[in-house]
Amino acid sequence: MKRVIGFDPGLAIVGYGIMDYDDFSHKTLVDYGVITTPKEESFPVRLAIIYKAVKELISKYSPDEVAVEELFFNTNITTGINVSHARGVLLLASIHHCGNLYEYTPLQIKQAMTGYGRADKKQIQEMVRVYLDLEKKPRPDDAADALAVALTHIQSGGFTEKFSIK
Repeated sequence: MKRVIGFDPGLAIVGYGIMDYDDFSHKTLVDYGVITTPKEESFPVRLAIIYKAVKELISKYSPDEVAVEELFFNTNITTGINVSHARGVLLLASIHHCGNLYEYTPLQIKQAMTGYGRADKKQIQEMVRVYLDLEKKPRPDDAADALAVALTHIQSGGFTEKFSIK
């Protein structure tokens, strides 16, 4: 049995989803939720909060692998840059404290979850609910998105490029 933490990066909210699995048909939801950073805090402090929380999640759940969504943005470059910084901190904490890191593009996640590369968030979240046999979609949305990242990793069998320092 392996354990994966999936992350949906952000600055204000980072979603996480933790699952155990043998293969795509044998998976167990362990936990999910969000890391939040107060907008009144300075940018460096918000990054430190993300780093510390990711480190604590990895310490608490001892994952074998971490899966992270790659960024895609096309509207607000300033927001995109700040989220990129937050994602960088998340990647750093993950590679240092877990050692096995995988990244998935939004297209890969949409295709893995729905079979359609242009699926919207609601479709993906509904498929998370179905795949995990839940009564309701996981909330908040960022946590559901992180579970989609973890499910994509499980479904892919880890055949994407792996980044490791162990």
